Amino acid sequence: MKSVWVINGPNLNLLGVREPGVYGSQGLQNIEDALRKQAESAGIEITFFQSNHEGAIIDRIHEAMGQADGILLNPGALTHYSYAVRDAISSVNIPTVEVHLSNIHARESFRHISVIAPVCVGQISGFGANSYALGFMALMNVLERPHS
Repeated sequence: MKSVWVINGPNLNLLGVREPGVYGSQGLQNIEDALRKQAESAGIEITFFQSNHEGAIIDRIHEAMGQADGILLNPGALTHYSYAVRDAISSVNIPTVEVHLSNIHARESFRHISVIAPVCVGQISGFGANSYALGFMALMNVLERPHS
C-alpha cells in the first residue's frame, strides 16, 4: 500500500480561526478528515503532521525517507524563505506537492515567491481547503506514473 505524508507548517493549527476571509472557515482537523476519506477510497495510507517549528518539519521530512511514497506539503510562511525545508525536500527524493489555501500569487509581493516549489513536482494554491484535495489527486497521478 502506498503511503502519503501530509506535512503542515506554522500557524496552520489555527485554521478556521486565523483570518477566515483569507484561509477559510474550516479547521485543520476538517481538512484532514476529508483527506483521510479521499486516501481511504484510493487505497492510500495517510499520515498527518503539523508543527510551528522549522526544525521539526525538516526532521519529519527526513523521517519520510523509506516510509512515504509522496508528501503533500503546506509549508505556510516557510514557503517564502526556508532554504532548509527546500533542501530537506530535495534531499529525500520523495515526490512532493506544495499546497496553499490562498492564492499566494494574488497576495502581498513577498508571498509571490516560493523557494520550495522548484524542488516539488508541482504547486496547488488558491482553492481553499480544496487545494489539499487537488494536491492529493495530483500526487496520486505522479505516484501512478511508471518510473523511468
